[in-house]
Amino acid sequence: MVDCVLALNYYAPYVSGLTNVARDIAEGLAARGHNVTVVAAQHDKDLPLEEVRGGVRVLRTPVRLRIGKGVVSPSLVGTVLREARNADVLNLHLPMLEAGYIARRARKLRAAVALTYQCDVALPPGALNRVQQLAMDRSSRTAARAADAVAVSSDDYADASRIASDLSARRVVIPPGCHDRTGGAPTFRETPGLHVGFLGRLVEEKGIEYLVEGFTKLQDPDARLLIAGSFSAVAGGSVIDRVRAAIGGDERIRVLGFLPDEQLADFYASLDVFALTSVNSFEAFGIVQVEAMMAGVPALASDLPGVRRPAMETGFGVVVPRRNSEAITRALTELPGMAFDREASAQEAARLYGLPSVLDRYEALFERLATGGRGRDQAGK
Repeated sequence: MVDCVLALNYYAPYVSGLTNVARDIAEGLAARGHNVTVVAAQHDKDLPLEEVRGGVRVLRTPVRLRIGKGVVSPSLVGTVLREARNADVLNLHLPMLEAGYIARRARKLRAAVALTYQCDVALPPGALNRVQQLAMDRSSRTAARAADAVAVSSDDYADASRIASDLSARRVVIPPGCHDRTGGAPTFRETPGLHVGFLGRLVEEKGIEYLVEGFTKLQDPDARLLIAGSFSAVAGGSVIDRVRAAIGGDERIRVLGFLPDEQLADFYASLDVFALTSVNSFEAFGIVQVEAMMAGVPALASDLPGVRRPAMETGFGVVVPRRNSEAITRALTELPGMAFDREASAQEAARLYGLPSVLDRYEALFERLATGGRGRDQAGK
């Protein structure tokens, strides 16, 4: 049994790829009998400062200031280090402004330090955002140099990262765990025509307006584009107004809003194609595209490091240039006629990225670190 502390800025019930990865690791290891504590900022003041959630002890520290996507919680660092004093492993989920300082201080404690480097920070142009991005990168570099292991979602993304040189020494590849969403009913399906789906936060980096523009060029009146995901209380702000402007008067497009987990299997079962048309490095993998693949739906993915890997490794989808609505239109036209072995492709996606196998790899890494193992984890490669 391993005593582990996970630390990050946003935790459940907040929904994002980074948060969901941390939640799955925490709850998955707790279900396997490990002692797990999560320390995060209290992003919503109505959330309790301490609770047990999914078998995990969750501690939240009050937020005093918000800067763009970031939060300032003065007591976060001290709380993480206090909890790490009696832990075997401290798992920091980056990007996180405090990570560099925490990792360096934690070297003097009992706990081994494992990073989960989820992505580079990508912010809009502007002097303040530039300073924030530089500070985040510096913190990430410091944390990576101090860590005993650095888990990345793929070599493809890590090699393209702005801090690639600092990620290489103790790198272990562990993709995000993807849930089995099979067995749904096509309750979101409206017509016999092509149904294209997107699922995720409606934010800048997702490039949803390019997907909308590409879809609107299709001539099939029975085609549908289903856009699901949060666009309220989103860190950094939503682009829902931009998306609605791109939709214009196309009545074939549905903005569904947030979908709870119990509706996701039905959502995937309603689709012919899943689209992830992200535009910048803040997207490093795309859990939702793999969950669609596991449910038998091919993916249309942007040619971004990390994002493109699932379609390329499984052969179950196509990769298109980012910010290119014409390429999206061509892909949506061609994908329905492509000869995929959907069952075999779904099984391969589950083998590579399914949550049970991912938890096996995190469990093995944490157990090795807890018993004094150090350096690059070759078994995870």
